[in-house]
Amino acid sequence: MRRLEFLDIIPAPASEVWNFFSFPGNLGKITPVSMNFVIQTPLSGKMYPGMFIGYKVSPLPGMRISWVTEITHVSEGNYFVDEQRKGPYSIWHHEHHFCEVPGGIEMRDILSYRLPMGFLGKMIDTILVKKRVQAIFRFREQRIKELFPGNN
Repeated sequence: MRRLEFLDIIPAPASEVWNFFSFPGNLGKITPVSMNFVIQTPLSGKMYPGMFIGYKVSPLPGMRISWVTEITHVSEGNYFVDEQRKGPYSIWHHEHHFCEVPGGIEMRDILSYRLPMGFLGKMIDTILVKKRVQAIFRFREQRIKELFPGNN
């Protein structure tokens, strides 16, 4: 299983950061346009444990897939976890942690995933998927800086 961690310092109040990230409708704002990300599920507010969210996404040009995640854990203002229920991974477990630090909020993402197809899946991950996931998170880091510019 692959495990990746990403860390962002967001120069904003805790409530503002939590309100942004705990509303699934904002996910499209931090996803590369090239992924053609569209939420299929009607959304009625903040996430909650047991919430299912359906998406359509294009991880590669010419490929369009359905993806369903479940919000499995939520600790208001502290963390939430989403897990894939339908999609391209055999395992997708994504933890989002928020902690106040001098200058704002530290947001730490811990992503654990595995592709299907055994050895072939591991090769595809090494050659393509890991780099693609890292690029998505680099894009997200840049978008977060634009959305939460702080006092810069």
